[in-house]
Amino acid sequence: MLKYLLPFAASLCLATPALADEFRAEVRGGVWWAQGVHKGTIGVAAGRDFNVATLLFVGIEGSADKILTTGTKVSFGASGRAGANVTPWDKVYLAAGYSTKPCDLCEGAASIGAGWEHKIFLGLYGKVEYRHFIGRNGQADANAGVAGVGLKF
Repeated sequence: MLKYLLPFAASLCLATPALADEFRAEVRGGVWWAQGVHKGTIGVAAGRDFNVATLLFVGIEGSADKILTTGTKVSFGASGRAGANVTPWDKVYLAAGYSTKPCDLCEGAASIGAGWEHKIFLGLYGKVEYRHFIGRNGQADANAGVAGVGLKF
């Protein structure tokens, strides 16, 4: 049975290359940190990627993220990203955007970052991403590292 199952599973992976020109929606979670303080974070995002060359893509994304501690609220963001389809299953990208303030005494922040997506099966993908948030008006810079799963359609 195993000699049939492994080739079948491999053929499914080969039949689902990573391509742009697609909508995507994801859930994610990870850690947010600033000035030695670490907190959990959860969020959702949706976006669209567009092919601009054989291996290159650009995309847009809207997101909603929450730092898991009292006194914070949902931070809404808008980002752009650009990257490459480095294998039939993998994408790497750089991202930049802006997020609204995550608490009443905080400021909104511009962000820069990078990520990697890996196609798992059909439209299902996994990803890891790092973002650096640039503080304004005396606010300290912050960081977030997240992992997520999503669907492309």
